This record gives sequence, structure tokens and C-alpha cells, in this order.
Amino acid sequence: MHTLLGIDLGTTGVKAALFSADDGHVLSSAFVDYPLVHPQPGWAEQDPAAWWQATITAIRTCLVGAVRHNVQPADVRGVGLSGQMHGVVLLDEHHQVLRPCIIWADQRSEAQCRWMTERVGAARLIELVSNPALPGFSAPKLLWIRDNEPEIFSRARTMLLPKDYIRFRLTGEVAMEISDAAGTCLLDVKHGRWSSEVLDALGLDPKLLPPIIASDTVSGTITAEVASLTDLLAETPVAGGGGDNACGAVGNGIVQPGLALVSIGTSGVVLAFTDTPKVDTSGPVPRVHTFNHAVPKAWYLMGVTQGAGLSLRWVRDNIGLPERALERWTGLDAYELLAKEAESVPEGSDGLLFLPYLQGERTPHLDAYARGGWIGLTASHDRRHLVRAVLEGVAFSLKDCFSIIQEQGLHLEQLRATGGGAKSRLWRQIIADVLGVELVTTSAAEGPAFGAALLAGVASGIYASISQACETTIHVVERTEPRPKVKHAYTQAYETYRALYPALKPIISRQL
Repeated sequence: MHTLLGIDLGTTGVKAALFSADDGHVLSSAFVDYPLVHPQPGWAEQDPAAWWQATITAIRTCLVGAVRHNVQPADVRGVGLSGQMHGVVLLDEHHQVLRPCIIWADQRSEAQCRWMTERVGAARLIELVSNPALPGFSAPKLLWIRDNEPEIFSRARTMLLPKDYIRFRLTGEVAMEISDAAGTCLLDVKHGRWSSEVLDALGLDPKLLPPIIASDTVSGTITAEVASLTDLLAETPVAGGGGDNACGAVGNGIVQPGLALVSIGTSGVVLAFTDTPKVDTSGPVPRVHTFNHAVPKAWYLMGVTQGAGLSLRWVRDNIGLPERALERWTGLDAYELLAKEAESVPEGSDGLLFLPYLQGERTPHLDAYARGGWIGLTASHDRRHLVRAVLEGVAFSLKDCFSIIQEQGLHLEQLRATGGGAKSRLWRQIIADVLGVELVTTSAAEGPAFGAALLAGVASGIYASISQACETTIHVVERTEPRPKVKHAYTQAYETYRALYPALKPIISRQL
């Protein structure tokens, strides 16, 4: 049996999953967590050594679990890497880590973002790297280290992203693949090369940045030392891999025009394939990100709503307590029970609206101080209305993302749903109705780890292309069509929803 190993380095832990190359079936998986440290409010760091130890454990555990399927380490034809984007791992001349990684969630570098924007020029920065300087991106974090930890910065010889550090430990090769590099704010996204003009303007040595590699090619092979630690065979090829969003897209077949991914996790994402590098130029700052895809000579546009599943979880934890007590009697979990209640409420929640800005917002407002809430509450509303309004409010926020992407000239024929929220039949129907496009779920499992494994399959020669890999292993499981009869109700509700943020922003600002 030919198998492929996908490794996804997440924020809470690392997942290793082994898949059959024939049909994408999951043979074994293992998850190992590690801590997230907040040294100060707004800071977020992790120890790369903890990533590495967890990765070794996850691989070994996954391979042991595969034995029940008569799968041996010699059956693993390739290893693919996925991971959290935007983190900064600094290595010295001996390739030793100099400090904990400042990860994507860290917000300390606002001053560096302002300086970077002024130094390069706001419009010129967008022209060069297709994205604005944001605290979540890598370049401002690197500048913060230079400004605040000059002794450490002076010893730095290489900057790596999280999953590319794991590549180095697995193979001994120093490289950064293109879809992850796109999130540094240092890459010329349109041409796939480091921007010398941005590096010059910021006074950064180009030698800090490793060579850029493709996602679907061999980037190195498992070393003898790693083989002894993990039971993988030495010389097993390791693919370039991709950032978590790019791998999530590959793992759901978003590898051709007309397709987009809607992910409903803690946050919500709308990610659309494009074969040309489109950038939102409707205002001074693009409202969606433009990044290189893991698919060669392709890109993706991505909008993000911060509080998707987070909003429903807040309801479950703070309003839905009776459901938790009922779980043992009904066999349903709290989320299913809440959705079951919400089904009895008509579209539009009888005039109740919800803003899902429980931890600020990214698309379309890019406002860390945006605030959420129910608007239009009356004595006739009950918990059922509160829940349905949350489901609809998240769908409206996803429509904000979807509409901006469509404004860039992309014609999206189908959305593929993934994430925990996509398990809800009601939520899928609401999103299909609000966006007015077919929503489907696929056979894909294990998220970005699966996409990483498919990239490894291409790199190792099992598949001729990423498209063929997806055609071989991914098929549609369920389709949800938008219902014309509810279009008017949701169109009206969405227009009111869009008016709420600008109306409330001055009031919220006075409270901050």
C-alpha cells in the first residue's frame, strides 16, 4: 500500500495523519499539544523545541497506529508539511534558535507596521507585496525584534516560518515554500520572489531569508537521525508543503477557478482560487488578502471574520447551559440542540440581528476594536432567536468576504464547506441562502494535513499534478442549494446588517 504522511503544525498542537494514496482514506492520526505563552497582554509566543518534540511524538504515534492496517514505515512514499503562518523563528550561524517564536496571533508590532508603511509608502507597499503591513504578518515582528532585542537580532542569520523550521529539523534543508512566504509581507506575491525594494527600504539583509521553493516538489529527505527518532525511513522525500490555508484549500479541492472554500472554525474564512494575482484596490488598504497558492502559478484571495464558531461557543457557554445538562438524555451535543431550537425560527430571526465581532474584525473592517452584539431585541424574542441570529450574523459576515472577492472579478460557482461549523445542516443552509451559491461538503478529512499529504504525493510522483491528486481522492458528499423563496428576506436583513457597523462605530469609539 502506498501511503502519504501529512504534518500540520497548528497553534494548539501538531497533527500527523497517514492517508492511503489510492483514495485519501485516513489510516491513522495523532495529535500532540504544546503550550502557547503570553508574556504580556497582546503577546503570543511558542518554543520551537516544543514543536519539534511534539512532531516526533505525533509521527511515531501515527505510524504505530497504522500497523493495524498492515501499514509499515516503508509504505510511506512522502511527507508533506502544513502549518500556522506568519511566525518568526530566528536561527544563529549554527542554526540554533535564538528566542521563542513570535506567532501569528501576536499584536505587539503596531508601531513597526506604521513605520514600515511610512518607510515604503502605503500604496507602494501594496504594489510590491500585494498586502498591507499588519501585526499578524512576519516582517513587523522581525522589525520589533530588531528594535527591542538588538543583541538577539545581531546574531540572527536565518529567519524561518514555523513549518519550515520543522522541515529543517526533518531534512537539514533551509528553505521557505512560496504560499507561506506570501504571508511575510516581504514577498513579491505577483512574481514569487523576495522584494528587494522592500528589504532595502527596511534595511533588512536579504541573506536572512532562505530560498523560496515550490509546494509540490521535493525539498529534502528524512535524515538518518530523524529516521531513528520517528521510525520513518531515511531518504523518504519531504515536499515543500504549504501554509495552513493553502493546504486546507488543496485538501478540499480548491485548485481551479470557480471554487472557493468556506471554513467555519473559531474564525471564519472565505478563500477563493484565482489564476491571476488579483488585489483589492477599492480603498487605501485591501479588504482581503492576496497570497500565493500551493498550486503552481496560482493565487488565492482570502477574507476572514474573527468570530464565527467563537460566537456560537459563547452562546453555548453563557446562554445555552440547559442544553449541556440535557446532553446525557438526548444523545445530542449542545451545538446540535441549539441548532435544533433555531430551526423553528423563520429566516431573518423576526428582525433580530447579530454582529459577530466578539474579538474585533478583519474583513471588511480591519478593526481590532469592533464590538459585537444583538440589535433589535424585543420581549417577543427568546433563546431560539438569539441562536438563529448568531448563525445568520456569521453568514452575513462571510457574505461580506464573499462579496469583496466577487468584486475582484471572480465568478464563484461552488463553495466547499469545512470546519466544525460545517457539520451543522442548518448553518450550511443559512450560508448557502445568504451567499446565494451552492454549498457542498466533501470526503476530505483532517484538514490541512490532508492537503499537505497530497502535495507530498505530487512531489514523490504518485500523482502527476495537484489537480489529479484532488480528483483521485476528493468527492462531494452532500450538496446544499440556496432557496429562492428566502432570498428576499435575507437580502433585506443583510442590508440592515451592513448599516450597523458604521452606525455603531462612533458610539463604540467613545467607550474605548
